[in-house]
Amino acid sequence: MNDLELRDLVLEELEFQPDINAASIGVTVQDGVVTLSGHVNSYAQKVSAERTVKAMKGVRGLAEEIEVRLNKLEGTADDTIANRALKIIAWSSDANVEGIKVTVHKGTVTLEGELDWQYQKEVIEQAVWRLSGVVSVHNRITLKARANASDIKHHIEEALKRSAEIQAEGIRVTVNGGVVRLEGKVHLLREREVVERAAWSVPGVSKVEDFLLIA
Repeated sequence: MNDLELRDLVLEELEFQPDINAASIGVTVQDGVVTLSGHVNSYAQKVSAERTVKAMKGVRGLAEEIEVRLNKLEGTADDTIANRALKIIAWSSDANVEGIKVTVHKGTVTLEGELDWQYQKEVIEQAVWRLSGVVSVHNRITLKARANASDIKHHIEEALKRSAEIQAEGIRVTVNGGVVRLEGKVHLLREREVVERAAWSVPGVSKVEDFLLIA
């Protein structure tokens, strides 16, 4: 598939998605790397466009330059966003979120604190980026160290073997402290995310370094 064909497919897929207004999204492709530009009227649409492209065949990389431009009637004061974020975090997470700090500046939400599990960090972020008035989210929540390196490596390798979406034998996992390094080849950009998610699902992982190649 050449770049022009991939560009047409990306545009077609974005227009097909009911939760994305693709009219103001621009798409360029060079050597399989897709660049999304233009603007949308919510951060949720921006995230949806990114996820849609990552799941497509032929996409080797993604440069995401979409700007969030809120409709005039949808602007929300930063203190209101912060209060809503704290409430929805408390409602949506099963974690102890008393130590989670939320700051908002011009619609950009920054999350800080410490949690036990990666999925808790993701649940909180997803709840926040759906709020009206949010234009971007910086998730700086860290994870508590809970296991040694050999245990982490073993659990990640077992998680990869259980996944139906990836071929685990082509992936190498090394662990130094709580830092996981992933190497090898996958076929789709989406598969890279699946491998990363498997690594993050193991307790004790504090950082994942993704050196996987799209083959």
